[in-house]
Amino acid sequence: MSVISTQQITKAMKMVAAAKLRRAQDRIIQMRPYANKLSVILSNVSSGVEDDLINIYAAQKPKEKVLLVVVSSDRGLCGAFNSTVFKGTLSLIEEKYQEQKGNDNVYILPIGKKAYDYFKKRKYHLIDDYAGLFGDLNFDDARKAAEFAMDGFKSGEFDVVEIIYNEFKNVATQILRKEQFLPVTPTENETDTDTSNIDYIFEPTKETIIKELIPKSLKVGFYKALLESNASEQGARMTAMDKATENASELLKELRLTYNRTRQAAITKEILEIVGGAEALSNN
Repeated sequence: MSVISTQQITKAMKMVAAAKLRRAQDRIIQMRPYANKLSVILSNVSSGVEDDLINIYAAQKPKEKVLLVVVSSDRGLCGAFNSTVFKGTLSLIEEKYQEQKGNDNVYILPIGKKAYDYFKKRKYHLIDDYAGLFGDLNFDDARKAAEFAMDGFKSGEFDVVEIIYNEFKNVATQILRKEQFLPVTPTENETDTDTSNIDYIFEPTKETIIKELIPKSLKVGFYKALLESNASEQGARMTAMDKATENASELLKELRLTYNRTRQAAITKEILEIVGGAEALSNN
C-alpha cells in the first residue's frame, strides 16, 4: 500500500508541475524576444559610446571581488536541476576565480532556498536578502536584486558579477548557463556582424540612453534569467515525477508477481499437506 500511496503522490506532483510549467513557459516565451532585443541594444550602445562619456556598467576593472548570482529552486524533487547549477558554480570558481576564492573575495547571492542552504554549509560569503524570490516571482522583486548587484558594481564593492542558472529548452532538457552580468560585454552577434562600426543616432541624448536604457536592459535580462530557471525547474520536476510514477508502476508489478508466487506456493503446500494427511488416514 505504501508504494501505491507514493505513486499517487508522484502522479499528483507531476500534474501540478505540468500546470505550473504551462504558465512559466508562457511567461518566458513572451519575455525572450523583448529581453534579447534589449540585450543587443545594450551591447551596441555600450560599444558606441565615445571616450568622453563613461559607461559605468561596462567599466573593466581588476577582478578582485566577485559576485556570483546562483539561481536554484526552493524545493527538491526535481532531478538534477539544482545539482547541475551547484556543480557549474563550483567549476566556474575553480576555473576562473580560484585566486579570488583564496583571498576570500567570492560572494554568493543565492536565489532559491536550495542555493542558500548549499552555499551556507560551505561557508561562502552569502547575501541572503533575495533567496525567497521564487515564492512570488515578479519583476519588482527581481529588479531589487538586480539593482543590488548593479549598485555594488558601481560602488566598487564587486568587480565582476556572473549569473549561473538553467535555461529552459523543453520539458526534458535544461541548459546550464554561466553569463557575465557585469561589466557589460559585446554580444556574439555584435562581434560577428561588426555592429560596432554602425553610426548610431542617439535620441534624445547619449546621457539619457546611458542612464535609462542600460539599467533597464540589465534588469530585464536579470528577470529573464529567473523566468528561464523557473520554467526549467517545473520541467525538471515534471520529468522527475513522471519517471518516479513509472518506477512505482514497475515496482508494483514486481511486488504483485512476488505476492502471487508466494501465495501460490502457500496454497500448493497446503494442498500437499491435505493430500498427504488423507493418504495417511486411508492407509490406517
